[in-house]
Amino acid sequence: MDLILWRHADAEDGVPDDARRLTAKGEKQAQQVGQWLKSHLPKQVRILVSPAERTRQTASALGLEFEITRQIGTAASVKSVMEATGWPHAKGAVVVVGHQPTLGRIAATLLSGTEAEWSVKKSDVWWFSNRLHVNETILRVMMSQEFL
Repeated sequence: MDLILWRHADAEDGVPDDARRLTAKGEKQAQQVGQWLKSHLPKQVRILVSPAERTRQTASALGLEFEITRQIGTAASVKSVMEATGWPHAKGAVVVVGHQPTLGRIAATLLSGTEAEWSVKKSDVWWFSNRLHVNETILRVMMSQEFL
């Protein structure tokens, strides 16, 4: 299984939190990363997105259908996201478009075995693969928009 974590792009400040929209910078980030990601994704991919406006706008840059779920929302836990994705037993690839600090905690858990406060910058992509036959998780790609 491939698990791709994509943090939403740069967003406006304000309340309510779920209504915050992408800034002009964020729209550019989402387009650049979305184009790169779409060119690398397998044909069969499931995309799970937080209900927050900024994550829906970010995911829209892929130009692919996606599912909106509260399990990925601003109050999500590592456990709720992992259950939503089916990690590590689901088939194929799953993209999660979500938020900090949850995405950083997932990255820490997958790479170190311990939940910790790791930073995933806005619009960054962390792509993990799991090889069940050897019980191994690998970080395949960590892509930052600034390198595109």
